[in-house]
Amino acid sequence: MTRRVAAVVIVLTIFPAVLYAQDNVLTVTVQSADVHKSPSTAAPVVGHASKGTALPIVRNLGSWVQVTWVGAPDGIGYVHTTMGRMNVPTTSAPTTASPRASSSLAPSSVAASASPSAAAPAPVPLATTQRTLPPAGQGTPISHVVGVGGMVGSMSSFGATARWWHDKHLGVQVGFTRDAMSSDTAAGRVTSMQIEPGVVYALFDRVPGYVWIRPYVGSALSFRHQTWKDAAPVPAVSDNGVGYRVFGGSEFTFASVTQFGLSAELGYRHVPTAFTGFEPDRMSVAVIGHWYFK
Repeated sequence: MTRRVAAVVIVLTIFPAVLYAQDNVLTVTVQSADVHKSPSTAAPVVGHASKGTALPIVRNLGSWVQVTWVGAPDGIGYVHTTMGRMNVPTTSAPTTASPRASSSLAPSSVAASASPSAAAPAPVPLATTQRTLPPAGQGTPISHVVGVGGMVGSMSSFGATARWWHDKHLGVQVGFTRDAMSSDTAAGRVTSMQIEPGVVYALFDRVPGYVWIRPYVGSALSFRHQTWKDAAPVPAVSDNGVGYRVFGGSEFTFASVTQFGLSAELGYRHVPTAFTGFEPDRMSVAVIGHWYFK
């Protein structure tokens, strides 16, 4: 089962490799937007963008965008999407006027005025040469706060999960899973249902390429209901128990699917069992996917 989980991780990680750079711009709508060195409010501020500035978006990372910023050491900065609105630029006219563009019109104006038979064109107001940005809504910000999804793990585990990031580091999650065990030393089969509320803590944020990486650690209580069943007519036997689980992993968000977060997780659990020969593995691996709708 561990090999199958590893294969799923590799496939899902490689698949988003065919990604594209965003060609949108973020227009600053606040008086001054902080430009950070990395997509975190705890990261150093490398500059400020004034209201009305159109920042070309290199990558859309969900609640953050990567923009070109000459003041940063590597020429890249990060701005939170609440600082502005995302729009798709047009190519029909330049965004702003420049002295070079004005000087390029001078020869034609001189030639027109030199010809007595040609009427001089009326001066074009500067406002008519500026591009009007389309209305907001063409790049809906994804906050990555509340997500629901599913998981698959070792011991034939599968189930549903939900995760809520309370702030940029602390979050809570709850999982509802089912797994099954057989034994080489005991007859029958044990199935288990778990409800696991827990807390997670994100260590930091990194964006080495088109992938937003968020490593985390956490712990959870495990409320477990086990049922042992053998061939009929032996009646099934059930037992309840409470244990705990500690885990660590990383959540990956891809530039091509900013609402989807994929997590790979390694954990250690201690859950008592009343059925001899059906002790669960202490170590577990899991692949978890969340779709962030808020």
